[in-house]
Amino acid sequence: MTLEKFNDRDTPLIPQTSWGRPTTMRTRIKLTRAGEAFRGRLTATQTDLMCEALGMLDGWASTDEALVVQLGVDREEVGRLCDRLKGDHRTTREFTLTSRELHVIHAALTAIAPMFLTNRGFSEEAFYNRTGFFRENVDAMASNIVSAVSEATAP
Repeated sequence: MTLEKFNDRDTPLIPQTSWGRPTTMRTRIKLTRAGEAFRGRLTATQTDLMCEALGMLDGWASTDEALVVQLGVDREEVGRLCDRLKGDHRTTREFTLTSRELHVIHAALTAIAPMFLTNRGFSEEAFYNRTGFFRENVDAMASNIVSAVSEATAP
């Protein structure tokens, strides 16, 4: 970025996703039991991150079997989950997700970082350029899914 572009007041200083929204995100989620599933409100940025991770792995896996090994589900199920999560990229929505669906999302979030390992280590720039998110946000979201389930199921 040139100094002139940096000084342009219309240029946001916060990196933007491909949808033009800031990549800063709230990674904390709260879930409550809803029978055998979990209910919670997810921001548009959170669902965008989940869809990005699922889509990357769906595109990266060479076969359905490879995707099953990585996520525990095939392409058809990944597509259905992504379709449920997709939204207008602006609003917070309430979701009811099963343990299996939360597992698939968690697995996807934790599986994308190794795709950016090079002979010099992890490429943060390549990760951000491809996903539109910082790795620490992805890792924090994965961790918070487990924490939210733990809190929701604690006696």
